[in-house]
Amino acid sequence: MARPAVRRPETPLHTSIVWFRRDLRLADHPALVAALAGGGRVVALYVHAPDEEAPWQPGGASRWWLHHSLATLDAALKERGGELVLARGPTLAALLDVARATGARAVHWNRTYEPALTARDTAIKAALREAGLEATSHAGNLLFEPWTVRNGSGEPFRVFTPFWRALAGRLAEVAAPLPAPSAVPAATRKAQGVPLDALGLLPRIRWDAGFAAQWTPGEAGALARLADFLDADAAGYADQRDRPDLTGTSRLSPHLHFGEVSPRQALVASHAVLEREGARRGTESFLREVGWREFGHHLLYAFPHTTERPMDPRYERFDWRPDPALLGAWQHARTGIPIVDAGMRELWHTGWMHNRVRMIAASFLVKNLQQPWLDGARWFHDTLVDADLASNTMGWQWVAGCGADAAPYYRVFNPVLQSERFDPARAYLRRWLPELARLPDEWLHRPYAAPPPVLAAAGVVLGREYPDPVVDLAGSRVRALEAWQRLRGDAPAPAGNAPRRRPAPR
Repeated sequence: MARPAVRRPETPLHTSIVWFRRDLRLADHPALVAALAGGGRVVALYVHAPDEEAPWQPGGASRWWLHHSLATLDAALKERGGELVLARGPTLAALLDVARATGARAVHWNRTYEPALTARDTAIKAALREAGLEATSHAGNLLFEPWTVRNGSGEPFRVFTPFWRALAGRLAEVAAPLPAPSAVPAATRKAQGVPLDALGLLPRIRWDAGFAAQWTPGEAGALARLADFLDADAAGYADQRDRPDLTGTSRLSPHLHFGEVSPRQALVASHAVLEREGARRGTESFLREVGWREFGHHLLYAFPHTTERPMDPRYERFDWRPDPALLGAWQHARTGIPIVDAGMRELWHTGWMHNRVRMIAASFLVKNLQQPWLDGARWFHDTLVDADLASNTMGWQWVAGCGADAAPYYRVFNPVLQSERFDPARAYLRRWLPELARLPDEWLHRPYAAPPPVLAAAGVVLGREYPDPVVDLAGSRVRALEAWQRLRGDAPAPAGNAPRRRPAPR
């Protein structure tokens, strides 16, 4: 049955809805610029509809960030004469209701690329047009649309280096970021929204104190972080970004995920300092990381099944060994491997984990513990403030060896060697594992190997102050390689231990 057309009362100026999503900013916002063209009025609308993102609804950390980012966006709009209207889903019903209430003639939004949202947005665009509204989506969240970057055969890239080479050769095509509008005139007729607190984004048990101490959500915080990084940290980025004990990364990932700063803004700002003495190598390394973000979104668009299934179909029959006790020990920083536990504590307390430690912790889960990569991906999605579905999927499949340009499964990180190399002063371990802080440097990376008198002098009783390792690193590495060889057919599976499929997602 056709939907009734939305009645459009006469208004002095045309009114458009700007449907905000992962673009919680006013600068470099193509949908907002289109709505304001010709002196139009704007209904700035955010619709909270997490069920429409299933099975990857925003986790607790993302919801915390979203609450504060929406508050700052509303304040920025009010400074320019507008306001943010908040609504609950279903999204299509909310858009039609707001259009009727305000007399809006058009809906503008910037595209996202997650599989569930792409399908939803396509259906919404058709329904809005059927209802007599102009419905236009814009490119505002990537440097290039995913369907515009292809290899020589016209297929999506599966390897990062040639992808980045192709992308880097086209960076001159990227348009300059759009300035933030000086005014955002609100519609003359108001829509009834809901209060921000009614969305229930903040935790009922306030575990977020560490988040507030670490982060400043919102566009102003994003731009300040970008400026601080390029002014002070970019020069050393190439050399320090793998050191979790140093402030060597940009920490822009949550701001980019929520669209508080656009990749075009990051690109242009980075180019502005490329000629600075000592900053070239670091800034170019940072731009390459922006390229990795782009690569993840291009992969997700081209291979949407990878959010739930491996890109390499052989891994559908990989011999994962799901064990709730092992998974729980990893989630709650009780593995007995210091660098892994330090990273998981950093994640829990701050909503973020250093990228090098993410790789170490992920490798330990899927290889040493032989737990399904999807279980790790779900935990990160729930606990990271930068829980970007594209980057998270790409990263976990990379570590598990089953994705695009993946690390071979036989590459098993040794967490002790990684810890010694990238936390040489033990500052990261001592910060997040204070119960081990009195151990001598020689034993801090591997307390389970320390002589009993050394442990006693440091006040450490393994199994009490700090857990014994849940797995032997050398033995678990051998078992991981044996599982990989069975997958390849190089060695027979042990009797009674035939490869089995991963359990259905819970």
